[in-house]
Amino acid sequence: MQIRNLFTTLLAALTLAACTNTNESMKNCENEKFELSFSAEQAAWMSAIACNEAKGDLVALESAIHNGLEAELTVSQIKEALSQLYAYTGFPRSLNALGVLQRVIGDRQAKGVKVIMGEDASPLSEEYDALKEGTRVQTQLVGKAFEYEFAEATDYYLKAHLFGDIFARDNLTYADRELVTVSALSGLEGVEPQLKAHIAGARNMGVSEEQLQGIIVALAANGLLSEAGRLAKAYDELSNSASGPTTKWSVGSPNSAYAQYFVGQSYLQPYLGGVANVTFEPRCRNNWHIHHGAVQVLICVSGKGWYQEWDKPAVALTPGTVIAIPESVKHWHGAAADSWMQHLAIHTQEQPGATNEWLEPVNDEQYNSLGK
Repeated sequence: MQIRNLFTTLLAALTLAACTNTNESMKNCENEKFELSFSAEQAAWMSAIACNEAKGDLVALESAIHNGLEAELTVSQIKEALSQLYAYTGFPRSLNALGVLQRVIGDRQAKGVKVIMGEDASPLSEEYDALKEGTRVQTQLVGKAFEYEFAEATDYYLKAHLFGDIFARDNLTYADRELVTVSALSGLEGVEPQLKAHIAGARNMGVSEEQLQGIIVALAANGLLSEAGRLAKAYDELSNSASGPTTKWSVGSPNSAYAQYFVGQSYLQPYLGGVANVTFEPRCRNNWHIHHGAVQVLICVSGKGWYQEWDKPAVALTPGTVIAIPESVKHWHGAAADSWMQHLAIHTQEQPGATNEWLEPVNDEQYNSLGK
């Protein structure tokens, strides 16, 4: 799926300033560790790179690296991210990914295609205390002091090596590193506790709600659908957004252009990359309809709702639910009777001339039979 140059509004574009030895500038330097150094487009590609590294999908990883370099991510940034990920996905996947990066660089240089190497991390002083500094960084990330007494060696590795040695390397900020980690953990099954911990850690390290949501959108736009759903579920469970309009996701604007095809009030928040977030008030649903020449994918991100195909039982939509709607299948989707609902919608396998055929409303008898 092509999304080059499509993410400029998803994340804030932040850059790092050089640090000097004055007290004020050193304070500013410390603050900048809690900001993304990536542009919006770069952050989206870095999410795709990290998630594909975790999945071990080297073909998709190669494509994401090419696109990241086109977006002017530096070799230093990508290499640092892939190196850091050995601590989360293991040395085999990290080394495989670094091999892909090395091959991509060689291919591009052989063809005379631009590659920005970037600067490596600054050397640490001889007085640097990895355990002390790592303990400080870990406390900031977790939000409180953390002692893993059950496995003291692991506790030391986390503090002195991961959060001390690795996080001290200044070619990525703390916020950058947590975006990379959250994106990678979204690509792994069975690590939901760690994923939730790092969503919270990302917030503590300066990653905003919009930037966290941007990871979900970027994964979805890259065809990483189950991974986007996994992250959406974990994000929602931490955000307590299932109650409705208090959701951390933007509601957007009234969906006036399509109001004639809905029962009740809906809202639309479009994102670049072909992704839109549709919000349904309680009891709101769209008419029966058919997508011709495309597969539509829904990823529920907030609240409760329903999806139903013609002559089939309705399927409950809760945060993290991913529905791939086959081409030419008659269906509808909307909110539950007692809850708002939000889902991302994206079209895949789209053919030239793809159309949407709107049909009759879902009447109250049909809708009420589903219950709450």
